[in-house]
Amino acid sequence: MQGFELVRDLAISTSSKIVLLVIDGLGGLPDPSTGQTELESAHTPNLDRLARTGNCGLTRPVGPGITPGSAPGHLGLFGYDPMAYVIGRGVLEALGVGFELEQGDVAARGNFCTVDTGGKITDRRAGRLSSDESTHLCEGLDGQEIDGVRLMVRPVKEHRCILVLRGSKLDARLSDTDPQQPGMTPLPTTALTPEAERTARVVNEFLRQTQIRLGNCHPANMLLLRGFSERPRLPGFNEVYRLKPAAVASYPMYRGLAKVLNMDVLSTGPTISDEINTVKQGYADHDFFFLHVKGADAAGEDGDFARKVAVIEEIDRLLPEITALSPDVLAVAGDHATPATIKGHSWHDVPCLISSRWCRPDGLAKFGETECLKGSLGIMSATALMPLVMAHGQKLTKYGA
Repeated sequence: MQGFELVRDLAISTSSKIVLLVIDGLGGLPDPSTGQTELESAHTPNLDRLARTGNCGLTRPVGPGITPGSAPGHLGLFGYDPMAYVIGRGVLEALGVGFELEQGDVAARGNFCTVDTGGKITDRRAGRLSSDESTHLCEGLDGQEIDGVRLMVRPVKEHRCILVLRGSKLDARLSDTDPQQPGMTPLPTTALTPEAERTARVVNEFLRQTQIRLGNCHPANMLLLRGFSERPRLPGFNEVYRLKPAAVASYPMYRGLAKVLNMDVLSTGPTISDEINTVKQGYADHDFFFLHVKGADAAGEDGDFARKVAVIEEIDRLLPEITALSPDVLAVAGDHATPATIKGHSWHDVPCLISSRWCRPDGLAKFGETECLKGSLGIMSATALMPLVMAHGQKLTKYGA
């Protein structure tokens, strides 16, 4: 028995409190002009203090050279092997906006995008159009029926939406239509198994009609789909760790992930300050908090180095509001790196820290990639974080006689 299963057997319920702050896309690469990453460039006196008194290292989300999506990145931080437990992005987005998925539904995450007159993508996010604009576009696409399959389109946030297919004998084993880079044409979906061929035909017909309906719209004149999936069954986070977990996240996808894992999803506002206030309000009722901050990832994807620095600095300014709660364990991590120089997720290892009374202080000068390489945690699998957090919270009993 190893890893996840062992921790499940050793977990005990105690009164200690844990806060896991996940800064989405935290890791980065150096700015050529300064030699410092976004995190290293940021003024972060509060995170730096935790790096001096706590334990630091780097997490590897999946494996060497593997660039993770958001779901695998978070599953690893929660202790679930992302290679063994797979959750499609479509399901996460649907659950995140409160869509009630039925047995047999197939969900996909959608991006409204911009294509030129030759059909090539010029902007995968249509300028991050407003949520109001996206809602209007979704209303125009919602409610179609193709070959006895009902197609439902709902807004998520900004350029994001969901497509849910409902009908008999649907199969989610479909390829993405999003080529993930500009300058290419949107792809047709293809069936990855013979059983999915009918579903692929329905989706491609929907996309053909979408192209016609959005043809005169700007900047969103096409739709990209990825993450076709059905709702999976995973061991509950609460059952595995004997915790009363709460999730605080303003972005729907991460609320959806928390729902799949049986966390209590607390209603919150859109800002970092809103999210921290939500933690405060629910603090007495839970012993584990997953606190998610999205802005660093969005800035990295946009290639905006300065904005990513600014998001990290805002988190640091507000961090004393979390430490004032006196959690027994405060862990800070990222689900993956999103370097502004790459404008997307990357395979690079991600800084992390654990702060508790049981730490042997690393004494690092700063919370950043270079300093974390010197930390006592070393370079570890992201799945190792939760066992360490549980141990610091005195929530794991002894193994063996």
